[in-house]
Amino acid sequence: MMKSRSIAKTIAAAAAAGLLLSGCAAGAGSNDGDNTLTFMYRGGPDDKKAYEQAVAQFEKDNGVEVEMIQTTADQYSTKLKAAISGRQIPDVFYISPGEVQAYVKNGIIKDITEHVENAENIDLDNIWDYGVDSYRFDGELSGQGAIYALPKDVGPFSFGYNKTMFEEAGIPLPDPEKPYTMEEFVEVAKQLTKDTNGDGKLDQWGTGLNVTWNLPAFVWSNGGDWLNEDRTKVTIDTPEFTEALQWFADLQNVEKVTPSAGEAQTLDTYQRWMKGEIGFFPVGPWDLSTYETLPFEYDLIPYPVGATGEPATYTGTLGIAVSNASKLPEEAAKLATYLSANEEAQQTLTDAGVQIPNLEDKAEEWAADESTKPANKAEFLQVVREYGRPLPSELTYNAEWYDEFFTNIQPVLDGKKTAAEYVKEAQPKMQQFLDAANQQAGIGG
Repeated sequence: MMKSRSIAKTIAAAAAAGLLLSGCAAGAGSNDGDNTLTFMYRGGPDDKKAYEQAVAQFEKDNGVEVEMIQTTADQYSTKLKAAISGRQIPDVFYISPGEVQAYVKNGIIKDITEHVENAENIDLDNIWDYGVDSYRFDGELSGQGAIYALPKDVGPFSFGYNKTMFEEAGIPLPDPEKPYTMEEFVEVAKQLTKDTNGDGKLDQWGTGLNVTWNLPAFVWSNGGDWLNEDRTKVTIDTPEFTEALQWFADLQNVEKVTPSAGEAQTLDTYQRWMKGEIGFFPVGPWDLSTYETLPFEYDLIPYPVGATGEPATYTGTLGIAVSNASKLPEEAAKLATYLSANEEAQQTLTDAGVQIPNLEDKAEEWAADESTKPANKAEFLQVVREYGRPLPSELTYNAEWYDEFFTNIQPVLDGKKTAAEYVKEAQPKMQQFLDAANQQAGIGG
């Protein structure tokens, strides 16, 4: 969250200095007589190997050289900001949905609608709507209008469970077609929370959830949200929202089905899940290659449902954008569309285990493959197609208003403040930040 805030401030400062408009910024890798593109991306060794293979094929097919600039996920935003401020913007680079409005308003990224719609060998109807719509912007609201990037991937944040732990406890396996209610989830989590060796200390827990990434699923399913429909009002002070937040905090403080704060300091919940000490835990496609070696069997189910009876969860995505400053805009757009939508490139990236396919028909084949874990990979596709949502911060000009919600939430999680008390004091502060963001974007009051 803090990265988005920093990027927005950097972009604003640089724009004020007159550095970012296309007429005066230079493409980093393009130069006269040299068909070289620069492509800045982030990821680990598996991503590097996969993208080098995909890009090599693009170079061969198009007679264009591509200089690849790889960073870690943690370093990416810092290096991209430095490139922008230094007027060395890569021709092609990753962006998140939450950055689209600021990048468009400041002239950094190119409208590639025409390139996408006129590109040969690209069936836009076969790319996830969620992935494409995340990079649309009509000048006021994101999610509609012109296309400013294509999805590098989509990241449905599904819900996993330790199948082995269920079987050892004699608990019926969850039905992927019938999500638990929140009450049912707590009851099962209690059954899974145990002292397994009789030393008087808990050794396994029902769950262990991060508030930043997991609270949205329960708020949305309970009928709450952070914003109203036109994104001008912060709505955390509704009964639906408050109830979900209190329920989330009570998992630790009342129900005691998650590691305590002290236990979490000894070993975080991700590591405990990896060791087989956690019953329920989120699973993203990016986890699959690592989870191949888990010492237990696991599978996917929908998140528990609240008052709406419908599951919900966050679905992430990264986009591949083209710099407005590129001196090779046609070739840059070709690279972006190739990496996002070319069938051969998608197969390369999927085989490397770094993402699920962007192409829906390929994704269906991938999900039906019973030779790879987990068995219910189709749940990922259901999330993207049916009930995944962007984080609220990705719908506005910047994320400062959303960051504010999590800045002082720890007393609620520790049971020292009620959810009702917290949302009452946090809403006005968040509204001020949202109003400022909308003013920057030129929308709302």
